[in-house]
Amino acid sequence: MDQEDQVKEWYELYSQHVYQFLVYYNRTDDVDDLVQEVFIRAWKHAPSFKGKASPKTWLFSIARRVSIDRYRKKKWERLIDRGDSHEVGLTPEEIVLNKEEDQRLYQAINSLKTKYREVVICRGILELSTRETADVLRWSTSKVDTTFYRAKEKLASVIDERGMKYARSQ
Repeated sequence: MDQEDQVKEWYELYSQHVYQFLVYYNRTDDVDDLVQEVFIRAWKHAPSFKGKASPKTWLFSIARRVSIDRYRKKKWERLIDRGDSHEVGLTPEEIVLNKEEDQRLYQAINSLKTKYREVVICRGILELSTRETADVLRWSTSKVDTTFYRAKEKLASVIDERGMKYARSQ
């Protein structure tokens, strides 16, 4: 199978997974351009894919780097425009998730520090294995397990702080 066919197959198999990863990672549902960028980079770098990880986790690694690059490019824009995001009637969370509980969870996940958010997305939402998550994040499996445990504890704490205190007090 040539490089172009391989990437087409990956697109058919994994584009929805990459899309979902990018929505959570970037905190917005406006990620179509990023999905396209992931597969462009995959096509450019397909010869370097050694098969040590699954194509899916390799694509998640690319998606993570694409997101980081996007963040870096927009860093100055965010500094100038911070505070303007509340002028629009709907937040990205409300657009992506329309159920109240899901919104709270989504907002709580996005309030976590980056490494906690990354591991929760990979392990908790996308249900990647510890090994796959380690490959995506370029961590050891023990770091994935430890960080995921701590992230779940912090997430539970954030959810409690945001209106579910009664669950622990009763």
